[in-house]
Amino acid sequence: MSQNVAEFVWKRLNEWELSRVYGYPGDGVGGLDVALEKAKGFMDYVQVRHEEMAAFMASAHAKFTGQPGLCYATSGPGAIHLLTGLYDAKMDHVPVVAIVGQQARSALGASYQQEVDLQTLFADVCEYVITAVVPEQVRTCIDRAVRIAQNKRTVTCVIIPNDLQEVAYEHPPMAHGATHTGTGYPGVATLPDPDDLKKAAGILNAGDKVAMLVGAGALHATDEVIAVANRLNAGVAKALLGKAALPDELPFVTGSLGLLGTKPSWDLMKQCDTFLMVGSAFPYSEFLPKPGNARGVQIDIDGARVSLRYPMEYSLVGDSKATLAALLPLLDQNGNSKWRQKIEKEVSDWWETLEDRAMEPADPVNPQRIFHELSPRLPDNVIMTGDSGSVANWYARDIRIRRGMMGSLSGGLASLGAATPYALAAKMAYSDRPVIGFIGDGAMQMNGLNVMITASKYWKDWADPRFILMVLNNQDLNQVTWEERVQLGEGKTPLTQSIPDFPYHQYAELLGFKGIYCDDPDQVGAAWDEALASDVPVIMNMRADPNVPPLPPHITLKDAKHFMTMMKDEPELASVIKNSARQLLAGVLPGKD
Repeated sequence: MSQNVAEFVWKRLNEWELSRVYGYPGDGVGGLDVALEKAKGFMDYVQVRHEEMAAFMASAHAKFTGQPGLCYATSGPGAIHLLTGLYDAKMDHVPVVAIVGQQARSALGASYQQEVDLQTLFADVCEYVITAVVPEQVRTCIDRAVRIAQNKRTVTCVIIPNDLQEVAYEHPPMAHGATHTGTGYPGVATLPDPDDLKKAAGILNAGDKVAMLVGAGALHATDEVIAVANRLNAGVAKALLGKAALPDELPFVTGSLGLLGTKPSWDLMKQCDTFLMVGSAFPYSEFLPKPGNARGVQIDIDGARVSLRYPMEYSLVGDSKATLAALLPLLDQNGNSKWRQKIEKEVSDWWETLEDRAMEPADPVNPQRIFHELSPRLPDNVIMTGDSGSVANWYARDIRIRRGMMGSLSGGLASLGAATPYALAAKMAYSDRPVIGFIGDGAMQMNGLNVMITASKYWKDWADPRFILMVLNNQDLNQVTWEERVQLGEGKTPLTQSIPDFPYHQYAELLGFKGIYCDDPDQVGAAWDEALASDVPVIMNMRADPNVPPLPPHITLKDAKHFMTMMKDEPELASVIKNSARQLLAGVLPGKD
């Protein structure tokens, strides 16, 4: 049956087993728009409110499903709008394919309306970017874009001029200068050489106090990580993208590492003599062991990422699950039970400290309590998304993730406004699972309100209606405020940091959702119960105190000096001092429960 180029594009993408595309229409993709209507039997189209959200959703789709994410946009401004979400995928190493329109081939080079040099625009964010110019070329463009994205866990882009989209499709000829590509994902080298495994095992067997750090590359290797950790008597810290790699119920799991991390994770890294890093590109070297203090072994699927943050003694290039399974028989049982017992005692004490901090009074609600009250109420198969900002601190620390749960956020890019498109993509991929997004009021005002309009278009088709967006409403761009206080020694600058209040719960009702408002700490648990029992999506407007400090796991002398310097021009000094003192002394003063 005859078909035009646009119709072939969607058919070919489906032959790659891609069945959902996030996008927004326009005349630069007019032929693709029309072809999508004809392809709705096999291609699920999600109409977003802004192209940036399409790219974020494609990135989240890849993170939650393991399949390449797919987005598309029109020429000019539509293509430009994709960039932030595409960079999110690039920096977190997940596969995303972008299909982008362009002005007619005959107009290119004439400064035509919406003509943008898309090859140059996408050159940095994409591993592969190509403009199709004849129908016989399109199959190769699509096949290479999907294969490269999947194989290299990166972003690719195919640019299709709008006039080409409506031309009759033709297969490449059997002639010199033509290529004939096929579908099928390439296999990857999953196992290092046996001699390399023996060398790495020798380093780990010689260790006395072993620490592990796992990231997103270990999300599919939970059992193998546990087995190796038990064999080595190791404590295990988690990079934030790897939060779901291990359940927090395990007593040797120290939680997140870094600025948003825990004191047990800090102590683990600073006191170990052997360091095993699995599936992580954790960026903050100052939180890792001091070079020379620990022998290092790293496992990563990408050889370009090894020995990048810490000078490893030996690195293994391979899939984390397969590599750990092959390494395990070569590992001796570590006999230092006192090291593991010390870690477990510190982890137990830390969870008590977090509870004490969460239950400290604030004005009106302590943000930590919001997450602390939710944690034991979480459904077993929940998917959680977090935004950049202070919500990421509390998600990282106060949520005790269990096996079977999923969670993610914008890691390497740390972009504001990712939680809502992430949450919606999770729900579109798993409509039978409850989804909870954590977002600050700044991010909600930036784009979250629009994403909830998209949710209102599709939610009635979901098998499970539980879709909860919790807005941490403190009328402050809170993470930056605290960064400037501690890192710059400057008080809050209301001109840039204060943001307007907004009735998020009432906005929910305009969309046909349930709105919940809470400004009473004793009603936080009841608010979560109401949200989790709802048969329609929910927006929670939770009034939180902006001056509860996200304390780092280790306070340096420099941080302390900046905090003292900040006092001279801090407009909310009394509240900052009071809350900081409460948090520092939580669980320390006698007489506390």
